[in-house]
Amino acid sequence: MRVGGSVASALIVVGVSFAPGATAADVQSEQWYLGPMQAEKMWKTSTGEGIKVAVIDTGVNPDTPSLRGRVLAGEVPKQVAYGATDDDVGHGTTMAELIAGSGADGRLQGLAPDAQIVPYKAALGDSPSAKDDELAPTLQEAIRAAADTDVRIISMSVGNEFYGAGEAAAVRYAASKGKILIASVGNSGQDSGYIEYPAAYEYVIGVSSIDENSRISDFGQSGGQVDLVAPGEGLPAYCNGNFHAYCHNLNGTSFSTAITSAAAALIWSAHPDWTANQVTRSLIDTAGRKWPKDKPTSTAGYGTIRPRSVLANPDYDPGEPYSDPLRKENTQEGEKLVTEIPPASASAKPSAGSTATSQGAEGAPKDKQAAAGSADAKDVAADASSDSSTLWIALAAAAVVVIGGGAFAVLRARRAN
Repeated sequence: MRVGGSVASALIVVGVSFAPGATAADVQSEQWYLGPMQAEKMWKTSTGEGIKVAVIDTGVNPDTPSLRGRVLAGEVPKQVAYGATDDDVGHGTTMAELIAGSGADGRLQGLAPDAQIVPYKAALGDSPSAKDDELAPTLQEAIRAAADTDVRIISMSVGNEFYGAGEAAAVRYAASKGKILIASVGNSGQDSGYIEYPAAYEYVIGVSSIDENSRISDFGQSGGQVDLVAPGEGLPAYCNGNFHAYCHNLNGTSFSTAITSAAAALIWSAHPDWTANQVTRSLIDTAGRKWPKDKPTSTAGYGTIRPRSVLANPDYDPGEPYSDPLRKENTQEGEKLVTEIPPASASAKPSAGSTATSQGAEGAPKDKQAAAGSADAKDVAADASSDSSTLWIALAAAAVVVIGGGAFAVLRARRAN
């Protein structure tokens, strides 16, 4: 298994490394999306407090200054706890900081700084330690374990070309428990023909990448598994597992997944009585795009995440709590959607809104997506005057180094391409 479509430690490095602390302005200024997303304004409404995010990755180091006090290592179920706080490559720790980091001592600033991280080390098949691959839980074991906890979001910046029935069942189980599952679509390129899991499983929000100029990243894989796009280019990450330095100008849909998970945490924290369907619907409804909401594209899905549009609108209607906004993508013939059955553990009635205008993403025709190279597929954000950057205004295809490659095309995508 590869992380974000590449080996765990192989995010593309286009610059030099630098130590945290003395260069605090440098590392956080490289998080170019915080300004356009108006993070400071969002934090006046929500900081992600009360939301737990399971990060299934290479493990998470809880002792970096940015993550200190934010990692709930004791809440990892014992049967899957091996190596949860041992990150040999720095990838999982970077993702956790992007979600919930405090930014202390010049480290990465999380988009949802008061969310909490529950760490999992998954056996990814390319760990520096053979022992890790032997003793760490499989992806499906980690997903199932997280599903039985009180985490609300399961963030997976990992990818594999192989469909696994056990993984698909684990994803379905987690979705039936009311979790939001978010995964990277992979970095083998728009025209590679490769599809990666878990992003392509039903009930998973697949995320691809955009750059600082709001252009869709060429390295992001395309297809029906792409539901949203988020920043994923030119960002810093730990160079390795000693956590002494970050590296500059890295690219990958791993970043996009972590940032989208943080966006979901901000929204859910502000609306704790919403269901996973309602939080997902809010991300879809408010995403920046220049095409009809019911015609997701193969490279950008429903568009660019804009959580501030939800947080700033007290009148936003999240729709029915148990109506899946990705029904078309998640439906298999003869199946009842697990996301449309209230979890047995639900202890309170979720808020219900009208469905007249907020569920336009439902029923998206599988055979009528914009082509990957069309103008609509290249331009991902529109009607964004409330967000102060071209990040939310226009996307065009960008030429970027491809991270990694795939082995072969897998069985199917969730939407026809």
